[in-house]
Amino acid sequence: MKTFILPLFLVFISLSYSQTKLSGIVTDNNGQPIPGANILVVGTTTGTVTDFDGKFVLTYNQNPPFLVQASSIGFESDKQEVSTNNQIINFILTEGTSLDEIVISASRTPEKLFESPVTIERFGLKEIASTASADFFGELENLKGVDVNTNSLTFKSVNTRGFATFANNRFMQLVDGMDNSSPALNFPLGNLVGMNETDVLSIELLPGASSALYGANAFNGILFMRSKNPFDFPGISAYIKKGATSQEASGTNDYTDLGIRAAYKFSDKFAGKVNFGFLKGTDWAANNDADKLNRGYTRVNPDYDGINLYGDELAVPINFDQVAIGLGLLPPGTILMGSQAITRTGYEEGSLTNYNAESVKADWGLYYRPWANDFEISYVGKVGVGSTIYQGTNRYNINGFFQEQHKFEVKNDNFFLRGYLVGDKAGDSYDMVSTGTNINRAWKSDEDWYTQYTQAYISTFLTELGSGGAPNPVLIHQQARAFADIGRLEPGTPEFQAAFNRTINDPSLVTGSKFQDQSKYYHADGNYNFGHLLDWAEIQVGGSYRQYSLNSSGTIYTDFDGPINYEEFGVYTQIQKNIDLSENLDLKLTGSVRYDKSEFFDGFLSPRLSAGFTLNENHNFRASVQTGFRNPTTQDLFIGLDAGLAVLVGAAPTNLDRYSEIYNISSAGQQIGVPAQLTQTGRAAYENSYKLSSVLALSATGNPAVLADPNAIANPELVKPEQITSYEIGYRGKFDDFIIDFNAYYNNYKDFITQPTVVAPLYGTVGDNSLSIAAIANGDYRIYGAYTNADVDISSYGASIGFMKKLFGNFDLQANYTYAKQDFDTAANPDFPTNFNTPEHKVKATFGNTEVFKNFGFNVSWRWSDDYYWEATFGNGDVPAFHTIDAQVNYKVPVIKSVFKAGATNLTGHEYFTAFGTGFIGSMYYLSWTINN
Repeated sequence: MKTFILPLFLVFISLSYSQTKLSGIVTDNNGQPIPGANILVVGTTTGTVTDFDGKFVLTYNQNPPFLVQASSIGFESDKQEVSTNNQIINFILTEGTSLDEIVISASRTPEKLFESPVTIERFGLKEIASTASADFFGELENLKGVDVNTNSLTFKSVNTRGFATFANNRFMQLVDGMDNSSPALNFPLGNLVGMNETDVLSIELLPGASSALYGANAFNGILFMRSKNPFDFPGISAYIKKGATSQEASGTNDYTDLGIRAAYKFSDKFAGKVNFGFLKGTDWAANNDADKLNRGYTRVNPDYDGINLYGDELAVPINFDQVAIGLGLLPPGTILMGSQAITRTGYEEGSLTNYNAESVKADWGLYYRPWANDFEISYVGKVGVGSTIYQGTNRYNINGFFQEQHKFEVKNDNFFLRGYLVGDKAGDSYDMVSTGTNINRAWKSDEDWYTQYTQAYISTFLTELGSGGAPNPVLIHQQARAFADIGRLEPGTPEFQAAFNRTINDPSLVTGSKFQDQSKYYHADGNYNFGHLLDWAEIQVGGSYRQYSLNSSGTIYTDFDGPINYEEFGVYTQIQKNIDLSENLDLKLTGSVRYDKSEFFDGFLSPRLSAGFTLNENHNFRASVQTGFRNPTTQDLFIGLDAGLAVLVGAAPTNLDRYSEIYNISSAGQQIGVPAQLTQTGRAAYENSYKLSSVLALSATGNPAVLADPNAIANPELVKPEQITSYEIGYRGKFDDFIIDFNAYYNNYKDFITQPTVVAPLYGTVGDNSLSIAAIANGDYRIYGAYTNADVDISSYGASIGFMKKLFGNFDLQANYTYAKQDFDTAANPDFPTNFNTPEHKVKATFGNTEVFKNFGFNVSWRWSDDYYWEATFGNGDVPAFHTIDAQVNYKVPVIKSVFKAGATNLTGHEYFTAFGTGFIGSMYYLSWTINN
């Protein structure tokens, strides 16, 4: 590393002696300043952005003459020549197209969005200011090809091109180059502990595989969020939003969102900034009491399992005749009452959480430019504390979740070298399903409750039969439940509250539900762009290193005896060449390749090739093929979590025996010679298990032969990296004030990582056709969530098309359509969930005007989604089609540098949801005041 960095410093020092400084202002046709406009030295990566007043200062390490270009979304770019040092250049940009905007993420180098070799979506300061969403993160919902699934008020999960749940570890989210994913969860919690709105400079989103430049986690796409540098954006800015959320389940509740940014440029060499944000509201309540398994059951059914009721998940099969025979109440061989699965009475979600949605975050940065040019040394720190609802295998109350990031970076326009730490603490977070289950058990053990239920059922049934009546099993089951529930802890009572407090503060998931976690990861990456040294092509090289340290004290991972540490690294290179084929035809060729290695798996190469043709400066055609891969996550490898209905066991070879549990064997099992207690480890999930579909078939048919079939055996292989090959074509075109952007793709996945549910008998060996089948029939089994790879290829394909048009002079109309389809035979592979979770059709449109008349603007957004099937470990079910409208009006008061806005989301009030099991999304109404932003 020393041999790499030293030559770089020598180059930068030598360049610092020839400098040209220029300044100016960028305005629109009406003389209004354009904040956030890009200023770029043509043909280089040297540039800056304008501040709130449209002003800029730029230093370039060469002598004149050279060209400088100004660009901003929605305006035509302009170029001017710099001929002297300290020259003042003023740009006037006319309304144009977003395709002229400069983007960085597609090739890790500045280039016009129009010429990007792959599909890319972007919005900046103008779009953030005019969004009809309640915050800038919500504006992502309006982008072409983007899915935003709402988990809760403060947690929205972003994804592209399918295959995602709320635990979306196929999609990367970067904030100023730092991965924003939680070390414990392996994915970002939306913007819960992310960026402050006053500090956002731009958002770029790459849909699809991007492993060639960004590594293993950039599998479905990447979201890039860039903040404002205090050298370019000094000053104080702030906003406050006050309003209310409205939902049928939770009523009308207050909503507050505020933020402040303070940045100061002490000199040409030193600057700093501080940000603070606060949000508080009431989350979308989830109160769906429909049958979770889609059987149409209601609470009168003895094995009812409500979607948002917890403690009723485990269905225990009881053979009432067998019990009665054992008690001497019926002669041997009697078949009278039969068998029935019974669940305990669950608690509604609303009694297990307060639906508090809160986010408190702060960040600060110190920036030093020793030679007053683009060479910069910086330290950035970020902390955030938040409360939200997260839905994974269960529903979780994320309460006081803390995340911190610390980054040290050295960079200029041609290179960067950064290292950062991301750490989290679970706070007072807990599992609501385990909470409901363990409150029940704290009041009365499962054994006592089921015994009382069984005895009450048998007694009532035989009494009614003996009196000459015809017993009604439905009513008798209700009476048996009422008898077993006598004295049950009821929400609102001191006894219930005491049991609730004990449970959520107990980190043992056998008796409690609290999460303990202080995991972290250390990351370093660097990149050098040789473009300023070479004339014939632009070449980049780079690499990254990451070390994980898992520390959940055994509550999430199997780290009960100390932290689990492991590491991975990657290196890459890219070459990009522009070829002028003729006066009206340009060709851009890009080739990239990356090598990544985790200590648990063989190394993997991820190449990418792309070509872009630009015709007459108005038409751009692109094509690319790239491969990518995804390493199994920390949870895929080392989780050891009893989620109630199933135990999640990671597939690292060293993890299989780290999870173990002692099980009580049924009386039927003991009668055939099995000990009263047995210990089983997580290894059983991978080496001695049946497919869930086969066990369900046994339950439905009663035919043991279904488990005698060799195809009934699961025994999933240990997980390994997932691979993708992606093919994409696209077109961008400009026709005066009309813009079109189209892309189509085909993805093929190999070794697709999936999480099948398997059933391991507590005794016997699967395939023995006797003892193991008896264990399943007797209820002596454990359900596991395993981590493995699908043994068949999975494909998906789709397309997106977007339009932008000026109407009636100065009104902006944008519309887009997205098509997405999975190519996988689900019926033939019922035990391999893919979690595609994406509507086949989506349509979005926005209409607005930033200047209907002087200082007054508005914006309206409409979104429609086709119905689709949601598939995840919490549950599966249909998500009906929905549409929603967001709208806002705003008024600028330039004399106090303020914008006042009134807005509403889901203006029609038709509640909807984007995932099975979550609360219905209601409406939000707000007023905001933004100052100097």
